Amino acid sequence: MAKRGGFPGMGGGFGGMNLNNLMKEAKKMQADIEKSQEELSLKEFEATAGGGAITVKVSGSKEVKEIKIKKEVVDPEDVEMLEDIILTCINEALRKVDAAQASSMGKYNIPGLM
Repeated sequence: MAKRGGFPGMGGGFGGMNLNNLMKEAKKMQADIEKSQEELSLKEFEATAGGGAITVKVSGSKEVKEIKIKKEVVDPEDVEMLEDIILTCINEALRKVDAAQASSMGKYNIPGLM
């Protein structure tokens, strides 16, 4: 029959780790995650599209910081093409942020975190 207050075969508590140590580890991990998120938000990510016709810079917090458009791609007769290139470029920059975020947070390996 198992002892009260523990799991059979676990030596009590959480596999021998007391609750205070578990809480300290959780707080440390939380601080590390916050630091990683802050560092990521300070980085800038750049993408180009249309053979370099459009360049977009976004922050790690997914804020568009800059859009550069070469004059030769501005065609008043084909605004839709320009719009498509800009969308493609912005989405690529945002994918780069997502990939950096996944890479940064992946080291914590917490199910359901992301």
